Amino acid sequence: MQNKATSLARDLRSAVLAAGFTYDAVAELLGAQAHAALGRNETTPGLRVTGGGSPLETLTRLFLLQVPVPREQAERALGGLVDRMAVAGLVEQSVGEVAARLDVRPYATDDGDLWVVSDLTPGLDGSPNRVGTDHVLGISSASTSLAQLTVREPVGRSLDLGTGCGVQALHLARHSDTVVATDVNTRALWMTRFNAELNAVPASASGADRIDVREGSFFEPVAGERFDLIATNPPFVISPATGERLVYRDSGLPGDRVVEDIVRRAPELLNDGGWCQVLANWVITRDRTWDERLAEWLSEDCAALVVQREVLDPASYVELWLKDAGLHGAPDYARRYDTWLSWFDDQGIEGVGFGWINLHRSARVAGVRELLEWPYEVEQPIAPAIGEWAGAQERLAAHGDLAEVRLRLRTDVRQETQGQPGAEDPETIVLRQQRGLRRARQVDTVEAAVVGACDGDLTVRQILDAVGALLEADPRELRRTYLPALTEMVAQGFLEV
Repeated sequence: MQNKATSLARDLRSAVLAAGFTYDAVAELLGAQAHAALGRNETTPGLRVTGGGSPLETLTRLFLLQVPVPREQAERALGGLVDRMAVAGLVEQSVGEVAARLDVRPYATDDGDLWVVSDLTPGLDGSPNRVGTDHVLGISSASTSLAQLTVREPVGRSLDLGTGCGVQALHLARHSDTVVATDVNTRALWMTRFNAELNAVPASASGADRIDVREGSFFEPVAGERFDLIATNPPFVISPATGERLVYRDSGLPGDRVVEDIVRRAPELLNDGGWCQVLANWVITRDRTWDERLAEWLSEDCAALVVQREVLDPASYVELWLKDAGLHGAPDYARRYDTWLSWFDDQGIEGVGFGWINLHRSARVAGVRELLEWPYEVEQPIAPAIGEWAGAQERLAAHGDLAEVRLRLRTDVRQETQGQPGAEDPETIVLRQQRGLRRARQVDTVEAAVVGACDGDLTVRQILDAVGALLEADPRELRRTYLPALTEMVAQGFLEV
């Protein structure tokens, strides 16, 4: 059976390539208006511009707009694969027509075009979007966010924990010799294998499959193994235990326990220099701050950068996930809503945070941690900035005395000042990064002067001594006051060693 699926996947690859069925080609075909409408799950504008019967138009209507197409057009667009695809469950046939049963979606990456098979998109054109318990989610904002977060350095072994349809595994295969992809959903594992063949993922250096697909819950399938990179978007939805479970989003564990367990256990599976990167939700309780709770999860064996990107109040969170499950407007919608809110209230939950947890195993910077609330726009992909953060911590650790170091102001940092015109000193001075996390930091006039002089020629001690002479201040006191702030600016990427 697997050999038949492998053969079909390879032949389907030839068909979509021949049809020019790529993300860019589809976007051009649809045009800005119809493409944006499809992003809102509305197909009418797209149907109006795809009626010409070309292979590209046919595949767009069949898989993306999810309408039946004439069998003759489907056979032409798919290179005569309709019968085999029907047997495999990708399409279904009726009298003279072919309809999609699974989604085949083009996906653009920096490294080239990919195609991803998953379950059909629910809720098109306002239709009911109820999904089965073993629903396999396709390309989503969460999957693209994790792909943009994941550090893309060449590595030996990677782990895609909870692979779903295999999007992350496909990304990881571009820079890993071996990728282990795990999931409890057998349908998801079939799709991951199919997508590996559909995208012609090459064998590993040893000749084995580059993507090693394994069934099992969380770390069970890889017990005792180590990895250079773990990437995961776990089923993190925080909900009461009502007995219902959508595998792609519900872990079956209480609260944010699934994320906590991953964060606590992942360091044991990391090689030195390895990363674990998690896209997740977490509970914000009435009696503790979010960073205080999450700090307890973090291992002293790793450096950690945790970024809270968004906070939802309980009502907004419940509405989001009830609608995601297709329950908005259902007869028991109000009861479910009230049950969920009551559970949040009983648990003392006042909000739910969403963001990134990045763990970097390194003996030199073990225990270094930063928990940052940053809901503002960042540069995407953000992965290079995550890697640069770790590099900055390593360089700081390598230099015992920052006073003897020659620093440079990062080239993208800009200074903003505010104050009354003609005033001797500005009221506020802000340093703002134009790239990466695009952090902003308010500084005083001394810090601004020191940072402005950091061009790599003088040591920090020499700069502070010169500023002290201008201000008639004690150089030792300046060093005591400002070296900690300059250390933070190196760690945060405003200054470079």
